[in-house]
Amino acid sequence: MKSAGTEYCMSDPVRCHYDAFPYPQIGVIASIRRCDTYSLNLTSLWARFNGELLPPDSQRILLAGCGTFSPYPFSIANPESQITALDLSEVSLKKARLRLLLHGCRNVATVAGDLLSPRIAAGQYHFIDAFGVIHHLDNPAAGLAALADRLADGGILRLMVYSKGARGDIEAIRRALRLLGIKDVSTARRLLARAPAGSRAGSCFCSLSEARTENGFADAFLHPSARTYRIDELLAMAEKAGLTPLLFAHPGAVKDVGAETERLRQEERSGGVYYNYVVYLGKRPRGTAPPEKESLLFLNPVLRRGMGMFGLRTLRIDPRLGCENPPIANAARRFLRRFRDPVAVESLSGNDVDRAMTYFDPLFIVTFRSKKNESHREPDVI
Repeated sequence: MKSAGTEYCMSDPVRCHYDAFPYPQIGVIASIRRCDTYSLNLTSLWARFNGELLPPDSQRILLAGCGTFSPYPFSIANPESQITALDLSEVSLKKARLRLLLHGCRNVATVAGDLLSPRIAAGQYHFIDAFGVIHHLDNPAAGLAALADRLADGGILRLMVYSKGARGDIEAIRRALRLLGIKDVSTARRLLARAPAGSRAGSCFCSLSEARTENGFADAFLHPSARTYRIDELLAMAEKAGLTPLLFAHPGAVKDVGAETERLRQEERSGGVYYNYVVYLGKRPRGTAPPEKESLLFLNPVLRRGMGMFGLRTLRIDPRLGCENPPIANAARRFLRRFRDPVAVESLSGNDVDRAMTYFDPLFIVTFRSKKNESHREPDVI
């Protein structure tokens, strides 16, 4: 006779997995620097892809499959926004709530449920984060479509999915463990630890940083459902959901979407893709605001709140959008402080505009259209 727990895991294996192995396994008192959350700031992202400002107190953010950690950095980056953190696992949400409480984050509502249900986390959102989630669904296309339905016009969705290239060895190990009937972490660890040095299995196990924790190991090698994608499969799924690719943000990505797509196709053919795909998708985006006469430039609000915290040291901010971030030394900090409040392009010299735009790709500085120019601007897409 099957136990209630067995029945539950058979009917909902993904939820059962994350109840047993909440992910990521990071201590609840671990903190992050505010400046390293810059790429999660919705005011900057909205301006980047829509060319306009979105008042922080009207912003709605959905973290779909939030896990134990992401509500914390999103709250730090968007302290005035309304954030909904959705996850299948109540165990993961309990850890997320404890982390939020310990770090004084009060603008996040947690919801347990399935993102496929239209009644769960209903409404329209300006930003949805689905980082490492869609590829674990039985029907990823339906999941992406369900999230697209929740996006407001101009809304942005950050998507990370496994690529076939990055997950090749991991998927081979997953299949082998499944065929061997191995489902517990300790047995699987012992088996992989015996793999010969230099073998595919041994190299994969030793090089995978997330496998150093029990829950990370389980997520990588023992997850009950995981899919991988080629770039054309990913873009076809996005198109079917009515979403437009705006920017790729995995390591080494180039800014132009078409050029990056072709580069990825070529790398896939040569077997050179070693990272998972991260892409920002938009729903009827209004387009970026070029640095022309009637545009304005402003500093990412996350950096604006933290620019005075670092004394005389050079500030290095971890890259998040595919490109390397320039170090912010004293001279750069003085320059960037000029944009704490919006500055009209027409008030700047050509050299200052050029210098400011070196901070555009990293999302340190963002442009937006002035009100008098907005009604005459045709929407465009990056």
